[in-house]
Amino acid sequence: MSAASTTVSPGLLSRERSIAKPGFSRWLVPPAALAIHLCIGMAYGFSVFWLPLTKAVGISKSIPCPKDLGFFGQLTATTCDWNIPLLGWTFTLFFVFLGSSAALWGGWLERVGPRKGGVVAAICWCGGLVIAAFGVIAHQLWIMWLGCGVIGGIGLGLGYISPVSTLIKWFPDRRGMATGMAIMGFGGGAMIGAPLADRLMKHFASADGVGVWQTFLVLAAIYIVYMLGGAFSYRLPPDGWKPAGWQPATVKRNLLTERHVSLEVAWRTPQFWLLWSVLTLNVTAGIGILGMASPLLQEVFGGRLLGVQVAFSDLNPEQLGKIAAIAAGFTGLLSLFNIIGRIFWASLSDRLGRKATYMVFFLLGIALYSSVPWTAATGNLALFVASFCIVLSMYGGGFSTVPAYLADLFGTKMVGAIHGRLLTAWSTAGILGPVLVNYIREYQLNHGVPRAQAYSVTMYVLAALLAVGFICNWCIHAVAENRYMKAGDPGYAAEAPSVVSVTSASASAMTATAERNSWLIPLAWAVVWIPIAWGVWVTLGKTVVLFR
Repeated sequence: MSAASTTVSPGLLSRERSIAKPGFSRWLVPPAALAIHLCIGMAYGFSVFWLPLTKAVGISKSIPCPKDLGFFGQLTATTCDWNIPLLGWTFTLFFVFLGSSAALWGGWLERVGPRKGGVVAAICWCGGLVIAAFGVIAHQLWIMWLGCGVIGGIGLGLGYISPVSTLIKWFPDRRGMATGMAIMGFGGGAMIGAPLADRLMKHFASADGVGVWQTFLVLAAIYIVYMLGGAFSYRLPPDGWKPAGWQPATVKRNLLTERHVSLEVAWRTPQFWLLWSVLTLNVTAGIGILGMASPLLQEVFGGRLLGVQVAFSDLNPEQLGKIAAIAAGFTGLLSLFNIIGRIFWASLSDRLGRKATYMVFFLLGIALYSSVPWTAATGNLALFVASFCIVLSMYGGGFSTVPAYLADLFGTKMVGAIHGRLLTAWSTAGILGPVLVNYIREYQLNHGVPRAQAYSVTMYVLAALLAVGFICNWCIHAVAENRYMKAGDPGYAAEAPSVVSVTSASASAMTATAERNSWLIPLAWAVVWIPIAWGVWVTLGKTVVLFR
């Protein structure tokens, strides 16, 4: 038997099968990443299910559980409804498992490639929704937690980091812009998914149910198509590929390296932990505001939102309903700026540099947070809203800029795995931010501080956190020479086995064929931009009420 006859062809999901062939355009990779991120980004919008699920048994009104029924009893009770604090644990599980799965399996994803990682993410996220649907049907909260929170959370982590390394390799000349385009989708997922889920629940609602489990199944069906389409559209550049006419020396900048640091070395460097602190502090401030945006606007401005000089606590039920609608518009506007900031700031970082961009985040953030109490006292709604829109754009920008920051510091070979480890900062901030903001607010209210002033101390505390983040970012410097990988080190070889290096002739062939197949690019972008445009339209429609 010949050697050729014993050769085993690489599997469909193998890294080798995802190497780009002549004619492939790098501009097809960002929409593939967006297709996955738009689906998993629905995690941000899951609160749309909370109120309907509090009436899953009672249908028309909630049936509370007996007061003597313990925590574990409520997880399995079938005759009473869940409350919002219990349901809210799903949201916590999302981001705990997002960070932990990204940290645990980031190295594995680098080895197997983005295609297999994207497929596993699709199975976990969509499979988690299906399991959650069964949990709703059986009215077993622990099943819903297992499906959405645990299994879905693992899908979130793998789906979130799956395109990072690939995009950075395709766009060495525009790292920030490339990762910003993908991570923008995570912020936009809720903007599309939440109103879609709301319409689906209304369609499926009946005298026998609130329409949640049917909505879970429909979303799972839509998401599996988009996510698998995105995963199978991923391509890796051949070893040695670079954009036509681009030379690394033309973008040489402080902290930017062309060498590589291994995962095991990178996370032990001071640069990693300084950047971990930078991300934690930036996200803590932003997520704290995002979580309290609606009550903050209502309690600070009260009747002034309706043109009457009445405090929030003195409003009647009708007035409370009106300002709640206005606050919903405010929340939608913040979500939109969260999305815009992800592409704007990440793209700007290609010009300013990553360190300088984070300096802007912290200095501008300190100024804006510190000025919020004054803005609220003067009653300038437009300035108040503008301040928070800028703050939330920098919150989103922090997420989209950090993968490029990592690539600048540690190289591109293991950036996906290193990014996975760094995302534990997100899990930490997801707990620290809301807890810090909520407890300071409660402390202020319990000590007689008026609601309109209860957030002032919070703003100063968040500004102080950003000041610490500024110092951490200031201290980041280039990685020491002895940290870089050397010939003979494990993993120093080419990033993918069986990769054919690009010669000038083959590069020219790829470029020529790509031009002939250029019609695929607008088609791929249309697939993701049509739902994004719909989500923006719906969000702007809700935002109009804010300025009436």
